[in-house]
Amino acid sequence: MLDAGLFSTIVDMAQTTETTRPEIARSESAVKALLRHWRQQRGLSQLDLSIAADVSARHISFMETGRSQPSVEMLLHLGEVLDIPLRDRNEMLRAGGYPASYPEPTIAEVMESPIGDVLRHMLEHHEPFPMMVIDRHFHLIESNLAGQVLLSTAGVDPSPGLNLMRALFGDVAKALIDNWEDVAGHLLRRMQREVLAHPTDEHMADLLRELLASPGIPSAWRTPDLSAANEPMLTLIATLGDVRLRLLTTLTQLSAPNQVTLEEIHIESYLPLDNATRAFFEALA
Repeated sequence: MLDAGLFSTIVDMAQTTETTRPEIARSESAVKALLRHWRQQRGLSQLDLSIAADVSARHISFMETGRSQPSVEMLLHLGEVLDIPLRDRNEMLRAGGYPASYPEPTIAEVMESPIGDVLRHMLEHHEPFPMMVIDRHFHLIESNLAGQVLLSTAGVDPSPGLNLMRALFGDVAKALIDNWEDVAGHLLRRMQREVLAHPTDEHMADLLRELLASPGIPSAWRTPDLSAANEPMLTLIATLGDVRLRLLTTLTQLSAPNQVTLEEIHIESYLPLDNATRAFFEALA
């Protein structure tokens, strides 16, 4: 497990205000810190990275110590080799004094583009089972009818902008979800990994702090357990009156995105694990 004090320090790093972040982005030390951060995130030594990127280990060392200023081509190359998220590649480019290379459209612009039609097609064809499109901070973008019913049953307004993590940590969801601690604990650990990987994301850090301050949160959750498995699927069990629902949930991302916002969109799908759950949603349809 990661030391709770160290984790708190990392979360505090994400509280940098919007007025000070541009100054940080222009500092000469930012590029070398970001390069070192992402190399270490991937568990690579400087020699490992030099081999993977076909760049001399000496040059890697010089870039990380600030003795050499990487070119825009080098930053793009290392971003690809290290598989850095597109938003963070743009951040690294700006830190080096270069313009961002990957578009960052708004959610509305994405949903008005052809990809928005594709996502709505997926939502429609997943009926009668729930499916939702969410952003990187767990805000609901769009949902199919079954997803709206599921959220309404949980006592929340299924309108776009709803934060699904806040809804999960609400009293109604806690009462309805039989395995709430398993579900909430799994998603909270995922959030902690996100904060550790993106220490400048103040919005995610603020949300994490808010959830950890919720009543009845197990104290052990405040210390990230990086050894816990980050499974791609999760079982959700909920009791609605006389019906016990058993659902398998998955989070999916579109492959090979060419823009920041599209890379960060997630599709949350729910599938029935037994006949009673299947019959419940088929009856709603």
